[in-house]
Amino acid sequence: MVTVYDVPPNDLIQRTAEKLKAMGIPKPEFLLYVKSGAHAERRPQQKDFWYLRLASMLRQAYIKGRVGVNSLRTHYGGRKNRGRKKEHHYKAGGARIRRGLQMLEKYELIKKEKVGRVLTPKGRSLLDNTAYEVFKEKKAK
Repeated sequence: MVTVYDVPPNDLIQRTAEKLKAMGIPKPEFLLYVKSGAHAERRPQQKDFWYLRLASMLRQAYIKGRVGVNSLRTHYGGRKNRGRKKEHHYKAGGARIRRGLQMLEKYELIKKEKVGRVLTPKGRSLLDNTAYEVFKEKKAK
């Protein structure tokens, strides 16, 4: 059986993002105006950034088993250019991640537990089926 670990992450995330978009998950209004965290200089330039981020969060939940807003903030954060001063790691913004997790909960791909959130069987199935499609596509080439 092909799993998330057997395919390239970028291909899996791209294909999963397309499926999430087809499911009709809406984009938040503030997405057009805010940057992704204190470390970023500009807002995301990718057209489908929201769906790519949701797909990436699903993949992180699959790999780590249990994720929370704070762990994802650390994961999506980055180095901030502080001029002549030494660069430091800054966390990503929490509102965007929180809203993404809430959307995934609404579509029953992730569920909330006492501590953090875990993937539901529906979410695991979505990722495994997408991984199989990507695997078949890569094998055919």
